[in-house]
Amino acid sequence: MVDPFQLDPSRPLIVCDADEVLVQFMAGLERYLHTKGLSHDFSSFRIHGNVRDQNSNDRVSDTLVDDLFSQFFATQTRGLDPVPGAATALKALSQYAQILILSNLPASARDARIANLSDHGMAYPVIAGSGPKGVVIKNLLQDFQQPVVFVDDLPPHHISVAEQTPHVHRLHFVADPRLAKLIGACPQAHQRLDTWPEAEPWIRSRLQGAKRERPPR
Repeated sequence: MVDPFQLDPSRPLIVCDADEVLVQFMAGLERYLHTKGLSHDFSSFRIHGNVRDQNSNDRVSDTLVDDLFSQFFATQTRGLDPVPGAATALKALSQYAQILILSNLPASARDARIANLSDHGMAYPVIAGSGPKGVVIKNLLQDFQQPVVFVDDLPPHHISVAEQTPHVHRLHFVADPRLAKLIGACPQAHQRLDTWPEAEPWIRSRLQGAKRERPPR
């Protein structure tokens, strides 16, 4: 596997999230919650406040949700199912660009994420991050002159990338249709597409564009 920080300066770059872009995070989380006697209420695009006890229907505390998240990443990351079409699309796009997975999850779960993606035909370098992704991408792209496409499901990351690296093409992608219908357009993203058959040609067209101009220092 190529070191994720050793970018090829001659090839365009795709920086892609994993959860709800490449792997089915919510479906996996639901399965895990059910083993704990809990369920998720899709009343809003968030997890905290939407986890309920299956018997009483009471919302569980944010503290418990935090603990469940930690346990979920520690034990379930390796078993997540792929988003339909993701592996095929990335394989096709890899003819035009290098691919880097930037995924916010505990560093201790990075190896499981790499193994899970590899199991599903997506053996690409993975950075385990935390917080807004704009700064990470800005640091990664210093002096990088090729087109860059960023794909993520969460608007705060698109806002962050737009602020830090406005030249990056930004695709808002939410794989789970239950979540997709809960979140509107993100003005800081250039496009919203929620399936890979739609996303692949859009990304390819941006990768095949001219080299970007060097941003002012």
